Amino acid sequence: MEIRLERLEGSDAGLVLLGLDRPAARNALGRQLMAEFRQALADLRSDTSARIVVLHSHVPGVFCAGADLKERAEMSPSEAGAFVHGLRCAFTELEDLPMPVIAALEGAAFGGGLELALAADLRVAGAGAKLGLVETSLAIIPGAGGTQRLPRLIGSARAKELIFTARRIGAAEAEHLGLVDHVAPAGGALEAALGLAREILPNGPVALRMAKLAVNRGLDLDRDSGLAFEQACYAQVIPTKDRLEGLAAFREKRRPQYRGE
Repeated sequence: MEIRLERLEGSDAGLVLLGLDRPAARNALGRQLMAEFRQALADLRSDTSARIVVLHSHVPGVFCAGADLKERAEMSPSEAGAFVHGLRCAFTELEDLPMPVIAALEGAAFGGGLELALAADLRVAGAGAKLGLVETSLAIIPGAGGTQRLPRLIGSARAKELIFTARRIGAAEAEHLGLVDHVAPAGGALEAALGLAREILPNGPVALRMAKLAVNRGLDLDRDSGLAFEQACYAQVIPTKDRLEGLAAFREKRRPQYRGE
């Protein structure tokens, strides 16, 4: 197995670890890994108990080295195009998961590996992480969403510079650019990501899903259409038992116990 799906228990119930585990290839995105990854996403999409997903690597010193170039070299042009299309679809499926997704980055996140991280909602990097969309150095372009997600995240000019130069940057520069949201001590990205997840976990699951949907869809709309979509998302939380629980907990000065209902 090259993908590990671990559902935490106890006080962490609702947190799910989605782990890359292909040490022989530095988590390169090959056929087997991607098939398992898409199946894991399908499982998560229908799992109402999963409140937050933390994407990480089980392989020391690397998050994901990018596409499996050994496999790619054996593909015909049509096969390569179809495989990249599959990557693009998979990363969109990750982005479209209903619950928040946090990527914990240690070591290298290059090419498709960074494109994978860009599809998460938030990114936490260890101080030793190295990131880059390096495809132009291989005479190709970021084809799994990088040309679209990176400029939306850090602005078009900065994104073009990173893509045109194929530059590899460290965690501190990535945080300065807004490419990652937090930098943890080297080796501490997963724990920092879990800390962030635990900060989110007590909040209403339906509210979190609707907030994510409102932000993601609203970004592609004009202001008035975005506000209308926000209103539609808000309407989904009004009839929930969780909303009434939140009001009762506030009135009774206690911590709310949300059930995602």
